[in-house]
Amino acid sequence: MNNIHNSLNNEVSNDVNSPILTPLMTGISSPDPLKFAFTVKSAPHAGRGGSHPLNLTPQQWQTWWTSPTSATQRALYIHLPFCRKRCSFCNFFENGSNPARIIHYVDELSKQLYIASKTPFVQSGQFDTVYVGGGTPTDMQASEIAIIGEAIQAFPLAKDAEITLEGRINGFTHAKFDAALSSGFNRFSFGVQSFNTQVRLAAGRFDDRETLIERLQELSEHPSATIVADLIFGLPGQTMEIWQQDLQDVIQSCVHGVDLYQLIGLQGTRLSHQAEKQATNKQKQQTLAPAVDSQTRASMYAAGASLLESSNWQRLSSCHWRRDNREGSIYNSLAKSGIEILPFGAGAGGNIHGHGIMNARDLSHWHQAQSQVTDTSIATDTLPSQVPGMIMSPNPSAALDSQFKAGLDSGVLALANFDTELVSHLMPLFSAWQTHGLVKISGKIMTQTLAGRFWNVNLQTGLFAYLKQNPFESCAS
Repeated sequence: MNNIHNSLNNEVSNDVNSPILTPLMTGISSPDPLKFAFTVKSAPHAGRGGSHPLNLTPQQWQTWWTSPTSATQRALYIHLPFCRKRCSFCNFFENGSNPARIIHYVDELSKQLYIASKTPFVQSGQFDTVYVGGGTPTDMQASEIAIIGEAIQAFPLAKDAEITLEGRINGFTHAKFDAALSSGFNRFSFGVQSFNTQVRLAAGRFDDRETLIERLQELSEHPSATIVADLIFGLPGQTMEIWQQDLQDVIQSCVHGVDLYQLIGLQGTRLSHQAEKQATNKQKQQTLAPAVDSQTRASMYAAGASLLESSNWQRLSSCHWRRDNREGSIYNSLAKSGIEILPFGAGAGGNIHGHGIMNARDLSHWHQAQSQVTDTSIATDTLPSQVPGMIMSPNPSAALDSQFKAGLDSGVLALANFDTELVSHLMPLFSAWQTHGLVKISGKIMTQTLAGRFWNVNLQTGLFAYLKQNPFESCAS
């Protein structure tokens, strides 16, 4: 099948009047599109770009915080870049969970949050959702969790704002749970990945199966806290039988929501380093079991979707299901729709006034930025002083791209919501997807099949590649 993809990686049509279509955009014809429409998931996320880096002076950056927002929906993202252990599949590890470093970081971060919360920019619109991610935020002590939670409360939050704390079950004590609840957190997302003790050990995870199930059941009994678990399919040593037990276990755990994520061969992980060494014969013996192939991962995804939906779990996106209405997954859904997201902390990303923002990842650089006095003519205790590591120009197609991404991620794209000429321009691509068993088009609605949902990111990537190769020019422009 790989040879088929390689041989077809060229234009489908050479007619100058026909749009450029390639298998990387359309997938290929196959009796089993779930397994073979594409060779592998193209990337964790899809995007078209269209922006370029900007150099803002500290003075220019500070003026942003005096201008009111034009966004109708907003979020906060707060990053805690600390982990006690690096998992085999992770390329996000940044800093070990040294207690002294964490408390110093939390102290500086909370100061920045309080300063930002008072600005005209922040106060000009409410926030629908907050996500504290990492890293492993639950590696904070109970008092530190409370400090961050209380700083969040200084922002103008919507009455029913979803406030998520991400982390792991290991080390998440009763004291930490109580501190989080008391300071405003109402949703907790735990990276379980697999319940199988041996798979977890190989992946570098803490705790055994029984401990995880018992603790998740206990947390899920709380009358108002929403508990969510992440599972990964395709981990080394994770057979189909183990994966099916993982699915049964997550249902047994009584969590309110679950994400099913496909393992992706990201660069910089222990798994990728092993594969590189074996490919160059620098490592004779395999130290970690190999990850399962794409076709098996496709079958695992199908098994997960089937079991959850037959158990009356509602699918909210291509990878997220909920047991009941307590789970809203507000941050994830709104983030994909392109709302304004204010990022805080080293390595945090978001967007402000339509500009993409990425804070510097290096912890020492981040701390140094907090201590700089950037403009003696402005009261630095009332405006944020840190200039992000990267600021991007506004993407002219951001709103349209987000509309596509949100629709495709949900599994249903309402074509009536788009310009008629644009839909006609895209119809050769959509028709190819339908021919290849990835979508079904009925009137003004395009619905993804199970295969289309599994290859969702590839479809998004293909759509943006199609628009790049076949630019759309409206007759009205």
